[in-house]
Amino acid sequence: MRLGEMITMAAQDPARLFAVAADAYDRLMGRYLPTLGVAFGDAAEVGSVSGQRALDVGCGPGGLTTELVRRLGAEQVAAIDPSSSFVEACRERHPGVDVRQGVAEELPWAADSFDVTLGSLIAGFLRDPARAAAEMCRVTRPGGRVGLCFWEIERMPLITTYWQAVSGVDPAARGEAELFGRRAGQLSGLLTDAGLETVRESSLLATARYADIDDWWSSFTGGAGPVGAQYTRMDDDQRARVRAHGYQLLGSPTGPFELDAYAWCAVGRVPI
Repeated sequence: MRLGEMITMAAQDPARLFAVAADAYDRLMGRYLPTLGVAFGDAAEVGSVSGQRALDVGCGPGGLTTELVRRLGAEQVAAIDPSSSFVEACRERHPGVDVRQGVAEELPWAADSFDVTLGSLIAGFLRDPARAAAEMCRVTRPGGRVGLCFWEIERMPLITTYWQAVSGVDPAARGEAELFGRRAGQLSGLLTDAGLETVRESSLLATARYADIDDWWSSFTGGAGPVGAQYTRMDDDQRARVRAHGYQLLGSPTGPFELDAYAWCAVGRVPI
C-alpha cells in the first residue's frame, strides 16, 4: 500500500490509525498538548464565564481534556473518542468527566448541551468533516463557541522531519500533505459553512521536549497515526536508515532538545 492510499484510508477509517495503546499516542502527540491545550483554550475563551460546560471531541487519552478540567472542573467537562483504549485512559486520568466512545459525526448528547465544543487535532481524520461540524454546532447552545485546531504540517517538524527521512527509502511517500485542516482557511471555512458567526482563524504555538534522539524516535514506534502506520510497514534496515536520516535533519542533537509546532485554529459562535 502506497502512502497516498494510506492517507485515503485514514479519511475513511480513522479509527484504524489510532487503534493503539494510550501511551503510544502520548509519545507521538501527547507531549505537545499541554502547551497546545492552553493556547486552544485561550482562543476559545474557555473559562471566561463561570459555569461553562465543555465537550472535547476526539479527546484521545485526554490531552485537551486535562486543560478543560483545569479551567472548568471535571463535572463540567465531557469527552468522546472512537478508540476504546483512549476512552479508557481518559476515564482513568479524569475521574468525574463524562467520557464516551463514539465519533464526531454522531455525538450522543442532546442539542444545546454545552457552552464550548472543541476538537483538537481531529480535522484531518474525520470521515465527514461537514457532518462533524454540524454535530458540534448542534450540541452547543446558542451563543456558545465551537472550535477546531489541526497542525500546519509544514510547520510541524516532528512530522515533516520524519516524512523527509522516509522519502529516502520510499521516494513515492506523500506524507500528510493531503490531510484536511493543514491549510489556512480550511477550518474557518468549515465552521462558516456550518453556520457559525464571527469565525476567527489563528495560528497556535505548541512545544514538546525530547530527552534525546531515542525519545524522538519513540514517537513513531507505537504505531499511532499515519507516521506510526508507515513505521510498522518498514523492515529493520529501512527503520535504521530513516532514524539516521532524521537524526541528521534535526541537527544531530546529543542531549535534550525541543521542537516547536504550529496549528491552525478556528473558533466561531453559534447564532443566537
